[in-house]
Amino acid sequence: MKKVAILGFGFMGMTHAENILKSDDLDLVAIVDKNPLAVEEKLQKPSGNFDTGVLDKEKLDKIRKYASLDDCLAFEELDAVLICVHTDLHYEMTKKVLMDGKHVFLEKPFALDLQQAEELVQLAREKDRILMIGHVVRFMPPYRLLKEFVDTQKFGALKFLSLTRFSGVPAWGEWIERRSSFGSTGGALFDLVIHDIDFVHFLLGTPGSIRSELLPGWLSRYDYVSALWSYPVQDISVKIEGGNTFHASFPFQAGYMAHFEKASVQYTTLSGDVIKIADEKGLTEIPSGQAGDGFAAEVAYFAQCIHQNRQPAECMPESAYQTIQLCYDHIQ
Repeated sequence: MKKVAILGFGFMGMTHAENILKSDDLDLVAIVDKNPLAVEEKLQKPSGNFDTGVLDKEKLDKIRKYASLDDCLAFEELDAVLICVHTDLHYEMTKKVLMDGKHVFLEKPFALDLQQAEELVQLAREKDRILMIGHVVRFMPPYRLLKEFVDTQKFGALKFLSLTRFSGVPAWGEWIERRSSFGSTGGALFDLVIHDIDFVHFLLGTPGSIRSELLPGWLSRYDYVSALWSYPVQDISVKIEGGNTFHASFPFQAGYMAHFEKASVQYTTLSGDVIKIADEKGLTEIPSGQAGDGFAAEVAYFAQCIHQNRQPAECMPESAYQTIQLCYDHIQ
């Protein structure tokens, strides 16, 4: 088993910890958090948009805790580090881990500074280390089914695709503090809507044009996004809409509507685990799978890449860099 540490024990750190503890390929030996004594207390507090399960407290007790990444790297023999800290620490922490010769799984967004992101891409190449960015929607069953429908043209050619992703303003962990450092997270554009921006880029490639409208919120000038992407060669139009301009208790919701030549397809987190398919004859439903399973799938994929010592074919840093560039294209 490959020995790994988690840096940052918020919602994503807890989510990855749960999946690693269930893994036959990874051994979670350390957790790094600025307040290591409060790691177990965090389990009692609400966090995140998904219910991804419950951590085993007994197993968690046995994992060594560190207050700094430097101490963890000095005392632990690690194969990889999963970095789950706020975006403004991504560059510094990822660079430190790569320089220490460890593989890195880095939560999205890659980095807000494109020059820093490019530097990390080059450093991973120089060190011959895996650098995978956690664009989890690519691994979520309902979205993988959508990709299958598009790639195989099961319902004919895709003509129009609409994706939505809304939540209340984050009010867990350090997010309240982030309101006082307005813009430091990149707002909903770089932290929430980026999921759909990345997925469409993964699905269809770079659009011919982007038209967008942006509105400010609690965290940035980009907390609501409404965009229309055009693919003139394929004759496809895509609408992406989302944000976190609603109050904190507003229920999370995400999904898509796709118009193909022979049928229209709908999926939403508000309707459980089904995909609805409408054609001229009627409406049918098929199982969508659980979106939350994508978190386990991406960690399993990262583990596979480590064991096989190969760069990921999905969620490569070069692709994540392009996703950040696309986010900036919405601003320009």
